[in-house]
Amino acid sequence: METVTKKSFINRDIMKSSILGAFKKLNPLYMIKNPVMFVVEVGFVFVVLLTIFPNMMGDVTEESARLYNAIVAFILFITILFANFAESIAEGRGKAQVQSLKKTKTVTEACVLLADGTQVKKQADELKKGDIVLVQAGEVIPNDGEVIDGIATVDESAITGESAPVVKERGGDFSSVTGGTTVTSDWLEIEITSLPGESFLDKMIALIEGASRKKTPNEIALNTLLVSLTIIFLLVVVTLYPMTTYLQVHIPIATLVALIVCLIPTTIGGLLSAIGIAGMDRVTQFNVIAMSGKAVESCGDVDTLILDKTGTITYGNRFASEFLPIQGVGKKELIRAAWLSSLTDDTPEGKSILALASQLDVDSTDEKKIIDTSEHIAFSAYTRMSGLDMKDGTKIRKGAYDSIKNKSVNAGYEVPKDLESLVHQVSSLGGTPLVVMKNEKILGVIYLKDIVKPGLKERFEKLRSMGIKTIMCTGDNPLTAATIAKESGVDSFIAESKPEDKIKVIKDEQSQGKIVAMTGDGTNDAPALAQANVGLAMNSGTNAAKEAANMVDLDSNPTKIIEVVEIGKQLLMTRGALTTFSIANDVAKYFAIIPAMLMVAVPEMSALNIMQLNSPTSAIISALIFNAVIIPLLIPIAMRGVKYEPMSASKLLRRNLLVYGLGGIIAPFIGIKLIDLMSGPILNLMGL
Repeated sequence: METVTKKSFINRDIMKSSILGAFKKLNPLYMIKNPVMFVVEVGFVFVVLLTIFPNMMGDVTEESARLYNAIVAFILFITILFANFAESIAEGRGKAQVQSLKKTKTVTEACVLLADGTQVKKQADELKKGDIVLVQAGEVIPNDGEVIDGIATVDESAITGESAPVVKERGGDFSSVTGGTTVTSDWLEIEITSLPGESFLDKMIALIEGASRKKTPNEIALNTLLVSLTIIFLLVVVTLYPMTTYLQVHIPIATLVALIVCLIPTTIGGLLSAIGIAGMDRVTQFNVIAMSGKAVESCGDVDTLILDKTGTITYGNRFASEFLPIQGVGKKELIRAAWLSSLTDDTPEGKSILALASQLDVDSTDEKKIIDTSEHIAFSAYTRMSGLDMKDGTKIRKGAYDSIKNKSVNAGYEVPKDLESLVHQVSSLGGTPLVVMKNEKILGVIYLKDIVKPGLKERFEKLRSMGIKTIMCTGDNPLTAATIAKESGVDSFIAESKPEDKIKVIKDEQSQGKIVAMTGDGTNDAPALAQANVGLAMNSGTNAAKEAANMVDLDSNPTKIIEVVEIGKQLLMTRGALTTFSIANDVAKYFAIIPAMLMVAVPEMSALNIMQLNSPTSAIISALIFNAVIIPLLIPIAMRGVKYEPMSASKLLRRNLLVYGLGGIIAPFIGIKLIDLMSGPILNLMGL
């Protein structure tokens, strides 16, 4: 996974807001959303009442019993606070970004263009869908919209963090603008496409704050499991009380509450929400806004990844790769002619030809003189060639095979016999042949290649090891598509693809029960983005694409879908690992509390007191303290996630059982014993 600038895990502001948040979340109406911790809160209230009225359940009335109840109540209270604190930290890590975004939501005055051509000043919050506004250099774009006239650069750093302005113009995939960004040059006429309070910026703020976060399907399923386990243990403990009473074994009510709290899955119950929020936060650190937690979670289940070729797998611009002279022409002569033809060519292709020629030691001593004294012939769709007319009458051209061939033949030159084979050689490799001509005499071919981004082959291999299939979609011909597919290492490709082809392949994969992810930025990508389980739209793309997708990449980097998939996998791994640890914890705590409860009345139970704890009271208090302390100790893992490594489901299960299952069993034995060694003498002094 690519490195990102890591935010501080916790700072003073996050700590302060998290502590306040932990207390605010004590509200029973909020706590009931987390049934496991709600049971702990009910137990806490019950034990507090027992502390105040120790004989209300017919329990003993000695002062020591009141003190014991108070200690249990305090530990339960701390347990609830720690669980709330974990969730508050997860929420707090998004506060800084939210504040930054809110700063852009200043009251903006907009210049509205009316149908009769007059201009009216309005506040941004008064704008309606369909209003046309004029925004000039230095002014803030008042709300989301589409450029309908003009061309300008826009500073989107308030949202993306990137300082380089982005060119926005009418039509194409760079016509959408976001409210709160600033026009840095020229002017734009913008049609407003969102209502006040419903802009992309508003949605981002709500999502990062967690106001719009809903539990995901997997989270709901796990919650159901936790609730089921809680109910089972409640029933067990409730039936245990009359049974022990019948056997004339006295067990304090506070001890039974402690037993419930230690046996129900409080660890994962306290961390579950934090894990989900942290997953969205990790995506946000990559400058990707997830429209829901379900989108992030779906990334972890992705089976098929659909990627565009241009801009995703390849750079999108063709670069000069090789000079291929015809027979009888020296390579240096061809390189010099290609260099001359590109001296005033500002296209990426022209610059790459100059760069390659320089690497091959072209004679460039007279560059400035040639530029100053020659006439630049720009490329046109009519001639399909460009070049240079020099002062001495020499004419250099480079262009499409047919155009150069026809011009040479019309001038009375014979087409070189090996020219067609060179052109075919380049085309068969998926490249673009540019033919070079000097005074109507053909010299050779420039091999332009759409370069595959470095490292993609290894990354696709990594995805393959995760069980994810990659499919490349391109409008290129099958020959070019096959070449790029082989070089990049994708599993399959669709050549000459149209928007409906993308939808078809998504539906075909989904019909087999697979989860599909894809990227896109244009209006024609919107249907496919909506159909995919995970649709990642580029922020530079159209509003239609962003509305259809469930994720938006603020950096407009199509390859980021790979990182997003890995974050989704990491989220599921983290949740699975901590659930395994939590349940294993409960098993270990059983051996601390059950023997402690019963071994005074049933001496045979002392055989199960394998930890040799100081006393029954010390055992229960130590187990409760460990149960509370383990939650904040696991917060860093919940926030940062379990380290991601591609592996099969069976291997992942074995690792979780070995590391977190075995660790979850061992940790309580060590932790409870250490706490017992420290708390035992203190409890003895207190007469407990």
